[in-house]
Parts: sequence; structure tokens; C-alpha cells
Amino acid sequence: MYGQTRKPTVTLVSNEQKWDGSETSDAVKPPMKIVHVVYSLDMGGAEVLVAQLCRIQRANGHQVSVCAYSHLGAVGELLRDEGIEVYVPGEAPPAQTILRYFRHFRALKPDVVHCHNVAPTIQAALPAKLAGAKRVISTRHSLVAPPYNVGEEIKYGVMAACCDWIAGICEVTCSNLRGAPLAHRKKIVRVYNGATAIEPVPFDSLGKRGFTLVFVGRLAAVKNLQTLIRAVAIAVERLPELELWVVGDGPVRAELEALTAELGAGNHVRFWGQRLDTAQFFSAADAFVMSSVSEGLPMSLLQAMSVGVPAIVTDVGGMAEVVRLSGAGLLAPVGDSAAIAEQIVTLASSPDLHAEFSDRKSTRLNSSH
Repeated sequence: MYGQTRKPTVTLVSNEQKWDGSETSDAVKPPMKIVHVVYSLDMGGAEVLVAQLCRIQRANGHQVSVCAYSHLGAVGELLRDEGIEVYVPGEAPPAQTILRYFRHFRALKPDVVHCHNVAPTIQAALPAKLAGAKRVISTRHSLVAPPYNVGEEIKYGVMAACCDWIAGICEVTCSNLRGAPLAHRKKIVRVYNGATAIEPVPFDSLGKRGFTLVFVGRLAAVKNLQTLIRAVAIAVERLPELELWVVGDGPVRAELEALTAELGAGNHVRFWGQRLDTAQFFSAADAFVMSSVSEGLPMSLLQAMSVGVPAIVTDVGGMAEVVRLSGAGLLAPVGDSAAIAEQIVTLASSPDLHAEFSDRKSTRLNSSH
């Protein structure tokens, strides 16, 4: 994809390969200037992926920087601490934003500008092309599920004409993109998210008790964590030592804490807030759980897989796609607390099934992501 002139065959790729599906060879390629463009660098799946790409690309000898339109965020602070340049132009009217990006790109002379999601593509794809970037790429990290935001997708379609490739992070995303207004169907390619494997770390300080479910992500309405908390309240009748650890923060946290108290599940649901040290939570987990009503391919799922943690997720989007591809993990219908509870009990009650899922997941991730 970077530096490519023909359409690649994109399959699951590992971190040892070029992440974008392009061909590799033994020939030494010159380093590139690569700029990633995001809305902000708050803690989130797409932002974690961008940070991971920056590290991998820098390790491969490329000059990497990030443009975070709105503000720096926790991930941005981390990248700056690691010596990666992060430019924050600040919020401004559209014309002014496009002009700022044009001036920035013209001064920087990047080989590749990689826009992540809708707003960064609308803001940065045109100025990147006008400034002479050799390749402009847009990645859609969500499902782009109908019904479409027609106005937003039309703006995206107009600016995506400046892109060489449009990457969808799962097959469902690509299918939805092809049906969107002003879709550039010939440019759309599937590139599954990759994940740098997590090394297991000690977790004694966390106070793990019984079978432990871990959710890592933003506490937003689309994650539908109310359904998951209700499922835990049902499952504890048969699994009295069951715990759910909610790692993350967001606008619905107070609502979720109130629901937990209302259900009398305070001894079984623990809210940890936003954490950067997530490795210990994945290391402690017996299962990764997510009950979203809509989801692309969450980085937290892939990180859990990297340490062999089985998953129980709702049957939506890329996460269900990956669970099916891996042949390990359990799916449940969206919004069905009883079904999720049953899957929790099934996994917790069968050590052999848990061990089989764990082996399949880590093996599949190492070979495919």
C-alpha cells in the first residue's frame, strides 16, 4: 500500500510483515517520511493502533510523526515522551484547517500521509495531495454501518478521491464502505488490524479472586455495557466468585456504576478507570468480554488474544469475524444478557474448553495478526 502502484491481495498480516498487505522483498528500501493524521490522541482503539504503527515504522527506519487535529490526549503524551513528533493544529473552521495542513505537509514533504477515520480524511487528504505526498491513505476503523450519515459520507467521498487506497479493518467494514454514497469501490481494500503481542506480567497487586472477565475500552453507549453487567448479575448465581473488571472511562461510567449498585453487583464488578498499564489486566483475565451493539475490530480483543485469553463477544462486526476465523471463543446475540451469562458459565465451567480456546487464539493471532 505504501509505495505501491498496483492493487495488493490483502489477507491477514502479521507484525513481522508490512502491516498494510504490500509485498516485501530482500531489497533494501529507502526510509520514508510517514505522517499519521487523527482527530485526537485520547485513549482508544484506533489511537492505540496509530501509536503501534508509529513504533513499528520507526523501528524499520522510517521518519514518523502524527497530526492530532483537536488535542494531544494521553496517547499523544506517551508518543511525545518516546520522541515521536506530534503536531496539534487545534480546532478551526474547515478552510483554515485545510490551509494549516497544507502548510504543514508542504514544509514536511512526507512520502505517505495516512488519515484515520472520516474527519481526518476530510481535513487532510486534499492538502496532502496538493502538497505533493506520494501516497495518501484513509483507514476506516469502524463498521460504517447503514443507515449512513449521508452528508458526512458525501464529504468523505469527495475528499477520498485524493486517496490512493481506502482500508477497511474487517470484511464487514469493506462491504459497508462499498455501499456508501460516492464510494470509491476500486480503492477499497481489507487490512485487518495487527497487534503487538503483549508479554504476560505479574498481576498480584490487582487482587484477583475467582474467574475474571476483563473489558478494556471506552465507556460509551455503543459498548452496551449495561447488558454485560446484567449478564454478570445473572451468572454469579452459578459462579459466586465471578468478577468483571471494567478498564476504561467515558461518558456512561456514572450510569454503569449506578446500575451495578442497583443490581447488587458491587462485589462482582470493579471499575478501574482509564489505565495505560493494561498488560497486567490482560495477564490476569480468564476471558475478554465485549457486548457492543456495533464494533469494528477492537485492539483490546487482539491484545487479549496475544496472551491466549479467550473471548466472549456479541455477534457484530470484525470482532465476531475474528472469533469465527480463530475457531476459538464464544458469541452471543446483541442485547441478550441471559445468552451472555450462559456463555460465561459455559467457559468458566469447562477448563478443557478454556485451554483449547486459549491455545487456538494465541496460535491464530501469532500467525495472522
